[in-house]
Amino acid sequence: MWQIVTGVFLVLHGLVHLLYLGQSARLFELQPGMVWPDGSWAFSKLLGYEANRILASVSMILAAIGFVAGGIGVFATQGWWRSVVAGSAAFSAVVLILFWDRQVQMLANKGGIGLLINLAILIALLVVRWPRLGF
Repeated sequence: MWQIVTGVFLVLHGLVHLLYLGQSARLFELQPGMVWPDGSWAFSKLLGYEANRILASVSMILAAIGFVAGGIGVFATQGWWRSVVAGSAAFSAVVLILFWDRQVQMLANKGGIGLLINLAILIALLVVRWPRLGF
């Protein structure tokens, strides 16, 4: 049962990254007035808004691919799933931090919840070594 729950969770977490892809590519607005990733402390001034959005979009695609691949690895009982998911969680956390605008208002809309989920995944996988799926 933990194998199914873990696999589904990882695939869904990966798919949520595609929502942020849609937001960053301006395909849709997740919430009215949401401008993520504009205002990124690391990239907006350096790259400008358009290149900043492209970089955020590509980063969200890569994170999504990693989490979905990790979820598929769980379903296929592949031992490599843990390292793929840990790498994806670390990558996603760094991306969310780099694209943050340093404002604490509406932090959840800027990836704050995703950052906490990524940190929980990293702690579960690397510190606690959970879940133990038997493969």
